[in-house]
Amino acid sequence: MTDNFAVLAGTARRSGVERVVIAPLPTVYGFFQAVGYLDHDRGEEQVALVHGEVGDLAGGGVDATKEGVLTRLHSECLTGDAFGSTHCECGDQLAAALRAIVAEGRGILVYLRGHEGRGIGLLAKLQAMKLQSEGLDTVEANVALGLPVDARDYRVAADILHDLGVRSVRLLSNNPRKRESLQRNGIKVAEQVPLLIPPCEENLGYLLTKRERLDHFLPHLDGGDWAKTIFCGTAKAAITEE
Repeated sequence: MTDNFAVLAGTARRSGVERVVIAPLPTVYGFFQAVGYLDHDRGEEQVALVHGEVGDLAGGGVDATKEGVLTRLHSECLTGDAFGSTHCECGDQLAAALRAIVAEGRGILVYLRGHEGRGIGLLAKLQAMKLQSEGLDTVEANVALGLPVDARDYRVAADILHDLGVRSVRLLSNNPRKRESLQRNGIKVAEQVPLLIPPCEENLGYLLTKRERLDHFLPHLDGGDWAKTIFCGTAKAAITEE
C-alpha cells in the first residue's frame, strides 16, 4: 500500500492510494471482493473487483497468485456501463471482462473513476457525442472542443495492483497505452489479451476511429460489412449467450 507523505508549507500531504475497505460483492457474474481505495493525488474514490485467490488477498504470500493475473483496467463510462449506450462498446466490454475473470477462476477488474470520455468528463463527453452526431469522429470532436484526445492516467491502476501484491498481469485490453503505462509504473504485462466486442451499426464508425487513429487492436473489424448486417441489439444477444 502506498503510504508516502510530502511536506508542503509545513503541512503533511498524503499521496498515492490508500486501501480503505474490502467488502464482499456477489454479482450476476460471480462472487467478487470489492476493494475500495482513495487516490490522494486526484481525490478520486476507486474500486478493484477481485475474484478468486489473487496476490496478497490470497494469504500466505503464495507467489503463483501474484503472477499472470487476468486483469482489466476499465475506464468509467456512465452512458455505456449504466445506460447501455450503443454509441460505444464499454458496457459490453465490462460485462465480458467480468465473465472472463470468473471463467478464469481468478482475476481483477480495476474500475477507474475520473476516466469518463477518455478523461475529459461527462458533460464534455456529451458535447463530443453531439459533435459526432453531426459528422465528426471521436478524435475530431475532442479537438474541436479544445480538449485532449485522451487525458487518462493509469498510474493509479498500477498503484492499486502493487497494493494487491500483483507482480504481472495478463491484460484484457485492446489499447496499447494501458500496457505501456502499467509497464512504466512497474507492473509487468505478460500478455495482452484482446477484448473484442462485435460491432454494430451505431458504433462501427467509433470503433474504426479507435483502430485507425488511436492504435487500438481491433482485427475483427476487417472483412465484414458490419454496418449493414448487424444491429446492436443482435450483438448484445450474441455476447449474452457466450
